[in-house]
Amino acid sequence: MAFAHDTNDALRGAAALVNTAVGAHPDSDGDTLTTTEQLEAFLGEWAWTGRVDGDERELEEVRSLRPRLRALWEAGTEEECVELVNDLLRTGAALPQLVDHDGYGWHVHATEPDAPLARRMQVEAAMGFVDVLRSGERSRLRVCEADDCDDVLVDLSRNRSKRYCEGGCGNRLAAAAYRARQDGATLEP
Repeated sequence: MAFAHDTNDALRGAAALVNTAVGAHPDSDGDTLTTTEQLEAFLGEWAWTGRVDGDERELEEVRSLRPRLRALWEAGTEEECVELVNDLLRTGAALPQLVDHDGYGWHVHATEPDAPLARRMQVEAAMGFVDVLRSGERSRLRVCEADDCDDVLVDLSRNRSKRYCEGGCGNRLAAAAYRARQDGATLEP
């Protein structure tokens, strides 16, 4: 199942935002979204368009969105997830509209470009989850399977095989398994 590019971007961006919170990844020294400079870098990495104030208030609004988005990955039932998505859409004053900019072709924005950043992030994530739920693809939303990692991920692979986050857990665990095999091989006569 391939989602439209704006859905992929919204889902991956929401996961990345959730994963900036403290305790999400074992290699993290803590919260990676504590300054306006870090927010600016995050926005650049995820190509956010529209209004950006770049002040402390905006930073705090974006940071306070993270637990609401994490709840989407942690929802126990589809109905609970739907309730959370509907709340995000309602409180975000969603107003879906087709737009075409920056060579992306037609896609959906659900807020005005001058809406506050946190509201745009909230509604774009919710719209991505709308597509996930309507497509019956909720199983693509996961938490990293590494025992010491709590990052969330979106599995966009064809065979639904992604098990580890973008933070390198898969490589770290594969390297540890390789070292363990090598150690075991040298101990045998």
